[in-house]
Amino acid sequence: MSVGTERIFIARLAGTNVLDPLGDQVGKVRDAVVVYRSTLRQPPKVIGFVVEVPGRRRVFVPIGRVTSIDVGAVITTGLVNMRRFVKRASETLVMGDLLDQPLMLRSDRSPVIIEDIGIEQQRSRDWEISRLFVRRHKGQRTPLDVLRRRGETLQVDWIDVEFPIDPTDDQHATQLIAAYQETKPADLADVLRELDTRRRMDVVRELSDERLADVLEELPEDEAIEVLEGVGLERSALLLETMQPDDAADLLGELPDEQAERLLQAMDSDEAEDVRTLLAYDDDTAGGLMTTEPVILSPEASVAEALAHVRRSELPAALAAAVFVCRQPLEPPTGKYLGLVHIQEMLRHPPHESVGALLDTEVEPLSPEAPTGEVAALLAAYNLVSVPITDEDENLVGVVTVDDVLDALLPDDWRDQRDEPKGDSADGTD
Repeated sequence: MSVGTERIFIARLAGTNVLDPLGDQVGKVRDAVVVYRSTLRQPPKVIGFVVEVPGRRRVFVPIGRVTSIDVGAVITTGLVNMRRFVKRASETLVMGDLLDQPLMLRSDRSPVIIEDIGIEQQRSRDWEISRLFVRRHKGQRTPLDVLRRRGETLQVDWIDVEFPIDPTDDQHATQLIAAYQETKPADLADVLRELDTRRRMDVVRELSDERLADVLEELPEDEAIEVLEGVGLERSALLLETMQPDDAADLLGELPDEQAERLLQAMDSDEAEDVRTLLAYDDDTAGGLMTTEPVILSPEASVAEALAHVRRSELPAALAAAVFVCRQPLEPPTGKYLGLVHIQEMLRHPPHESVGALLDTEVEPLSPEAPTGEVAALLAAYNLVSVPITDEDENLVGVVTVDDVLDALLPDDWRDQRDEPKGDSADGTD
């Protein structure tokens, strides 16, 4: 095996492209897997990498299948087993388990936190942990202290530390969160699902409310409820307020009535009212699938104003594809629904033109009682990503997006099924 650099630091390697011998991309490095030796004074041995392949599935690539490691690319033999990676009890993840771990320097007994881990190839051709990039934390024990990066940084050998200071000590999750800072919520949800309960809650406590709300929308409902129960009533209410109302309603609908009511009482009254409205509809109807927070504008609004609304970073892509034009009031239930304007249509017209002149009126709105199948058929017939839902008075009460329809039509365990192997690996190994 050739080595691009003498020592490779794993946190810097995370996200690096994994290539086959022809230079085609296989996936991206997400973690390294190590196993401990007979004593902690011996550096752990690197046995392979966790690689994310297309389809957001994480697979294991043995170190023996790697021919070159560099910060720019990891080259493999091209033989990759596509079976989903499941960590064994004897294995440890560098990013998931070791980063942010508290240690103690043997030299002066001072506490440090691991910020990165260096690996090197030995004469035996084995790879092992050689150096630790650590930071003295001077006794600070809170996540905020670690996040502020106080204290001197230094590199030490594995044998220069005692590991850990205290097995019951909480591991801070700031490094893990930083490594997945640009990760899509669905991918971060997958990461959380693979962590043990304690580590998962460490990460949950460090995530911002906005980021965690996005992740909760991507978790299976039973696992999202487990997170809510772990963060307490006050933060649960904040998270539910931050989530899309339809996703919040889905979660509350899975809880006992008494518990759901406590959360609704703790939420902002306006946000809770939107969720209560959605809870009144059956799950398999347009009303049970819709969100009450589409982009709604009056017909006099300009194209420039409409584009400014759909450009908001916090707006889901499906809701940014169109604006819905109604008479006052513009909060659901609105005044009379007039039609929708697709973003492509807005881009074809000058900024000063009014959206009322660009209406698509061919898409007939559905009633809240329309079954899921009817919603799916309308989306397919008109190549839409969202469908307006109106009441008997032609007032807009919400919008159903294609992602929510897919979620309703797919089997309950679709998140697990997407990680199932499509076939055996080329070499038949595990």
